[in-house]
Amino acid sequence: MTETTTQDPQPQDAAGAELDAVDEQLAARLVEQARSQGTGLVGPDGLLQRLSKLVLEGALEGELTDHLGYAHGDPAGRNGGNSRNGTRAKTVLTDIGPVELEVPRDRDSSFQPKIVRKRQRRLGGVDDLVVSLVAKGLTTGEVAAHLAEIYGTEVSRQTISTITDRVLEGLAAWQSRPLDPVYPVLFIDATNVKIRDGSVANRPIYVALGVTCDGERDILGLWAGEHGDGEGAKYWLRVLTEIKNRGVADVCIVVCNGLTGLPDAIATVWPQAITQTCVVHLLRNSFRYASRRDWAAIARDLRPIYTAPTEAAALEALAGFAAAWEARYPAIIRLWEHAWAEFVPFLAFDTEIRTVIATTNAIESLNARFRRSVKARGHFPNEQAALKHLYLTIISLDPTGRGRRRWTNRWKAALNAFDIAFDGRVSAGRK
Repeated sequence: MTETTTQDPQPQDAAGAELDAVDEQLAARLVEQARSQGTGLVGPDGLLQRLSKLVLEGALEGELTDHLGYAHGDPAGRNGGNSRNGTRAKTVLTDIGPVELEVPRDRDSSFQPKIVRKRQRRLGGVDDLVVSLVAKGLTTGEVAAHLAEIYGTEVSRQTISTITDRVLEGLAAWQSRPLDPVYPVLFIDATNVKIRDGSVANRPIYVALGVTCDGERDILGLWAGEHGDGEGAKYWLRVLTEIKNRGVADVCIVVCNGLTGLPDAIATVWPQAITQTCVVHLLRNSFRYASRRDWAAIARDLRPIYTAPTEAAALEALAGFAAAWEARYPAIIRLWEHAWAEFVPFLAFDTEIRTVIATTNAIESLNARFRRSVKARGHFPNEQAALKHLYLTIISLDPTGRGRRRWTNRWKAALNAFDIAFDGRVSAGRK
């Protein structure tokens, strides 16, 4: 009988722990040495800058060794056809400020470093920082001032614009990328942005946000409406048609703000889709017709309508609301009657579906980020600049990924209900 033995992993674990302990001791000694010498951790000539210089120069020297095939001072490199040729000074901007490097050279200039490329003046983290600051609404001048104040380095406004312009290629690819064949829910809305087109005017930026069959958020694109167009159903037809042409064959429910003509546009593109008016929009519009002192009472009397178990019960609740308020606020009654056909679809669904489609909060929170980001800008010189800025805002959303996980968990129960209510159309979209 052969005895089977297994390797004990404990020595490896112990070695890893010992290495971690050595690293911590080394870091502690470096910090203590810096303090004893009166050297700061950050700032010019700080410990982090010195370490960055050592690490970068060591990496560059290692790259040159790989390129030449021999180490510094190794006799094997004699008469090899190419050799080291001293260094050249170069300053690069990093996350912790400017770092002065001595970049090694070779005699025939064939060395192409990858850690710090030729003519590269900024490491990648700085570009990411610039993009993040611009996405939060800072102007190029404000970003330049921030970098000068925090890192003690001068970066021109033109350089900042050049950094952010690099996302334009990504924007074009993102706008034309193929989409999923099925989306259980599509939220559509528009936000106004000031753009100079001869004169400064509000332009609608159309936004479509889909929920995938796996419960993930997918912002499908950004589209700038025409000057003076406002938010129109005709333009929405063009947007929805483009979305369909990018591969979206089926949408179960489209949630919108009740724009006149929009249900017809949706039915033209996806005949099976249900158009659902945002209930929160209806409530907000109702309050616009009422005196503030009556808001609490109106909200109480409207609640039985949108929480009714059936459409018949909702009609009965609307009749009761009309009896109490039509004499004082007839416009509210007309508002609900006009929107009734697009209001009632969600009453036919389970609570899980009602909860997620009764409001466009999912896309309104995105629009709120847009408005906060563009507020400091005043206006944009052209349409491309506006779209670029909003795209930067999108790619800076949820950097930790926690929001994505919360979103997906929130939609699990609803997607199960969707699959039952829509006869397996959601499951078909996962194949």
